[in-house]
Amino acid sequence: MGKPENVRYENQFYRPRRVNNNGLVILFFVTMALIVTTVILAVAVYKKGKKDAKAPEDPSNTSEQVTVTDTNGQTVDPTGIIVVTPTPTPAPTIEEYQNKHLYPAKANMDVLIGKPQDKYSPSGRGTVQTVYNGEEKVTGYKREDEIHMGDPLYYQQVGGILTFRGTNFRNCATWGTFSLDPAKEQHLEQIWEYDKIGSLKSSSWSWPWFGTGWTGQPLAVKWSYDVQQLMNIYPEKKSKQNLTEIIIAAMDGYVYFFDLEDGQKTRDPLKVGATIKGTPAVDPRGYPLLYVGQGDDNGEKGKIGFRIFSLLNFDLLHFQCGLDSRAYRSNWGACDSSPIICADADTLIYPNENGMIYTVKLNTQFNVSTGMLSINPQTIAYKYIFDGVEGKQLGIESSMAIYDHYGWCTDNAGNLICIDLNTLEMIWSRRLDDDSDVTPVIEEDNGHVYLYTGTEVDWQRDELDYQGASYTYKFDAMTGEVVWQTSQPCCTHNGKNSGDDVNGGMLGTPVVGKGSISNLVIFSYCMTKGTYSGNLVVAYDKNTGTEVWKYEMKMYSWSSPVDIYDENGNAYILICDSIGQVHLVDASDGHRLSYIRMTRLDNPDAQHNTESSPIVVDGIMVVGTRGQSIIGVKIS
Repeated sequence: MGKPENVRYENQFYRPRRVNNNGLVILFFVTMALIVTTVILAVAVYKKGKKDAKAPEDPSNTSEQVTVTDTNGQTVDPTGIIVVTPTPTPAPTIEEYQNKHLYPAKANMDVLIGKPQDKYSPSGRGTVQTVYNGEEKVTGYKREDEIHMGDPLYYQQVGGILTFRGTNFRNCATWGTFSLDPAKEQHLEQIWEYDKIGSLKSSSWSWPWFGTGWTGQPLAVKWSYDVQQLMNIYPEKKSKQNLTEIIIAAMDGYVYFFDLEDGQKTRDPLKVGATIKGTPAVDPRGYPLLYVGQGDDNGEKGKIGFRIFSLLNFDLLHFQCGLDSRAYRSNWGACDSSPIICADADTLIYPNENGMIYTVKLNTQFNVSTGMLSINPQTIAYKYIFDGVEGKQLGIESSMAIYDHYGWCTDNAGNLICIDLNTLEMIWSRRLDDDSDVTPVIEEDNGHVYLYTGTEVDWQRDELDYQGASYTYKFDAMTGEVVWQTSQPCCTHNGKNSGDDVNGGMLGTPVVGKGSISNLVIFSYCMTKGTYSGNLVVAYDKNTGTEVWKYEMKMYSWSSPVDIYDENGNAYILICDSIGQVHLVDASDGHRLSYIRMTRLDNPDAQHNTESSPIVVDGIMVVGTRGQSIIGVKIS
């Protein structure tokens, strides 16, 4: 529920731990003082206990432990040592707005940045970096309201999936569990469809954009009831208790809104007026703010970039033009990356295809009792370039993953970068073996921070159709060192000049397993059996990179696999393919349990090519298709 008395919400639930060596020193001395005090008290109690305690009746009987209770009610063993039974620390209670698949929090958020090899350092790669405050170049920049993002359990203060892959670690597109009956033969059922997504002419090609594209993931928001009453939702949906609203952006230039349960529209579409291919974001504080990027320059002339809308009334609150004269790639300003918001710092982080990374201090004001909502954006922009790399190659289509105040993403030249978001300085970078649009996924494990990512097959040869390698990596995120690496052979159709550019390799973001599959990381590789044909889902042992199982598909898939979990904690993988099939796979061994082919109710023969990535909320999968439909599939 909202807080009517407060003009501005604050994150009262969690302040991520900030790494600070001075704090560690203070903690050490405080701990030592507590230990000394405890020892002194224990000795005093021991002496008193020895004086006052009654001796055992038969001290020679040592066949079993004998204990007595002293006059202070403490348990003492035969040698006089006080027996203390420790009280286990209870796990913190999970809040209704927290994702149970991420509970309890597993990241300590205390891993320090390391020193990269010289060849991966900024100086080793001849890196030139520039920070802008408006048009002014800034040197020695340091953010006043620092970005610090904690364990993904604490990313949000409202339930649902609010950005691409859900969190700052980009590790969860699932909310809630479901009940799976092993006696049933069919576990997937299409329960609703919205088939009126339109089209919009491309800016460069003769054909139009249809349906939803890559990454195109829906969002799901479990609004607080008081905020729900403020929005332009239809009356019958506004009054619904426990409404989960689906938000999905489409390539016809609209953002659509649905009720998760029945697929009915919750409000009129929001008109952006230009193609949207990527995944928007909803403010994680539960504020009615939508952050959405543009995928093609086919709207109002010269108006390509990203926007911030009020979800109270669809007012446009802010527009950042991507045709930025400061950028190395100033003639293209699309934004397929999914934004992310640091709630504590009230700051938006948004990489762009012009090669810039925009960070926006929002200065948000929201009063739920009056319905007043405003922002006053202040933008700090960052760009970089390396020796031997052209500026036109530096567009960023992957979304940024964030650990504390460090962010990772890849660019179109195949560079994986790590930057300090508080100083806007690059920590390390290295060039991968091909282009990568995959969003990296973070995991903290055993005192290390790891990063999982991979590549497409794009520029390995100068040919239209060929077979190459899709490379897979596990990195030490703090140094850039490879922990393990492997690859899968994949084909590609490299038709950039013909408008028919269908890359093979890794287009889907990987799954870092949880619970019963916490030892696995799962990747998807497309076009493994030829151009437009074949897909391979592979589970690797996270520690060694050894293949554990694989699942082969006849059709290719750009859609990201999603890990889902039943009420008993059993894990499954859902993945959609290029003819609209949905595959349900047992994540323990890779065997298929069920699949269906999604259909249009008015045209069963229509192709539902599914480039977009799905989400699964309370046992319902929602996904958009190139067949101009949004579809809900029940898992049971």
